Amino acid sequence: MRLRLEYGRSGLEVELPERHLVKSLQYTDLEPLADPLGAVELALDEPIGTAPLSELARGRRNACVVVSDVTRPVPNWLLLPPLLERLEKAGIARENILILVATGLHRPNVGHELVEMLGQHVAENYRIENHDGRDLSSHTYLGQSPRDVPIWIDSRYVSADLKITTGLIEPHLMAGFSGGRKLICPGLAALETVKVWHGPDFLEHPNARAGTLEGNPVHEENTYIGRRAGCDFIVNTLIDAQRRMLKVVAGDMESAFYEGVAVARRVVRDTLAEPVDIVVTSAAGYPLDATFYQSIKGMVAALPIVRRGGTIILAAEMSEGIGSPEFQRLFAENPSLEVFFERLMSKNSFTLDQWQLEEMAKVARWAKIKVFSDRLPAETLRRLFVEPVESVEGAVAESLAEYGPNATIAVIPKGPYVLAELADS
Repeated sequence: MRLRLEYGRSGLEVELPERHLVKSLQYTDLEPLADPLGAVELALDEPIGTAPLSELARGRRNACVVVSDVTRPVPNWLLLPPLLERLEKAGIARENILILVATGLHRPNVGHELVEMLGQHVAENYRIENHDGRDLSSHTYLGQSPRDVPIWIDSRYVSADLKITTGLIEPHLMAGFSGGRKLICPGLAALETVKVWHGPDFLEHPNARAGTLEGNPVHEENTYIGRRAGCDFIVNTLIDAQRRMLKVVAGDMESAFYEGVAVARRVVRDTLAEPVDIVVTSAAGYPLDATFYQSIKGMVAALPIVRRGGTIILAAEMSEGIGSPEFQRLFAENPSLEVFFERLMSKNSFTLDQWQLEEMAKVARWAKIKVFSDRLPAETLRRLFVEPVESVEGAVAESLAEYGPNATIAVIPKGPYVLAELADS
C-alpha cells in the first residue's frame, strides 16, 4: 500500500506491505470553515467568557499581541488583520501595538520567516519583536507558583495595558494540548522558569503526556502562571491535515481554550484496539521536522500504540540540523541515554533543552527507534542514540524479519498532530 508521510515541505511517499498494516491513524473528518475570515471576525465580536475585543480595547493605552514562533503553523495571516483592525478602531495607535513572538527558548524569527508566519502586510507594517528567554533582565518576577516554579515573564508583556495571545490547539507531548496558556509559559518565560517547569519532577509524572489535562502538573502549573501574568483575550485555532482552518475560539484564556480542546479531541484522536509491533510515523513535516530536537515529538506520539520491545520508524527531514548548541552538547557529554537519564535524575546538573532528550529517553526505554532523514548523515544520526536507515521501506523490512510473519504495522502520517491512543485508554 502506498502512503504519504508528512516530511519537509513536499512529503514522502512510502510503500508498505498491506497484509501487515493494521491501520493508518488519521484526523476525523470535519468540514473546514467555508469562510475562515468571517469565523475569525465572529469569534472576536462574540467571544467566550469575555466582552468583545473592540470593547476590551477601548480606553487602553497600548497592546501586546503574542504570536507563536515559526515552529507552529498558525494561520496568523487570517487571525491578525481583523484583530489588529479592531485594536486601532478602538483607539490604540499602531505604534502602541507590539507583536511579540513567543519563542520560549527557541531562536529568534526574522526576515522572510516573519512574512511566512504573519503575512506580508503585518510583517511590513507593525512593530515585531522576539522574546529572549535567556535574558533574565528583560523579564519581570511575579513570585512562585504552587509547585515552587519561579515566575519570570517577559516585561513587555507584563507591562502591556492589553494582553492578547494567539495560537494553535494541537496535542502536546508534555502539556496535553498546545494553545491557551502555553503562549505565556513557556512562550514568554525566562530560562529560570522553564528549567523548573520542564524539570523531571514535572515531566516524569504519568499524566504529563499528550491529550491529558486533568491531573497534568505541566498543564496545571502553566495555567496558574498564565493567570498570574494576566491575559485579557486569546484567539486560538484548529487546523486539519491540510492545514485548513476547522475552528476558531476566542475570549477568556481558560474558557475559550477548553472549548477548543473539546473540538480538538474529536478531530485529532484515533485509536487502535491493541499495540502493534511497528509504528511508521513522521514529525509532521515542516516546520515541525526542521530539527532533530523538534522531531522527537514524532517519536513520543507513537509511544502509546507500540508494544514494549517494538520499533518506531520516524521519517523527518531535519533541514536545520540537530537543534541548539546546548542540545547538541548533551549527546557529546553523555555516552548513552542511560547515563544521561541517571545524571538528569540526580539533579546535579542542568542543560538547556534537556527535557526533549528526557522525552526521547522514555521512548527508548520502551521501543527501538529507527530514523530516516535525507539531510542528516547516518554517522550523525547514530551519535543521536537512534538507528539510521536508508529508507522507510528498508527499515520496515528489517523489522518484519525480526518480528516474524504475523508482525503488525500502524502508520501515523502526520505524527504528533494526531493523538494516537489505544481504544480502552
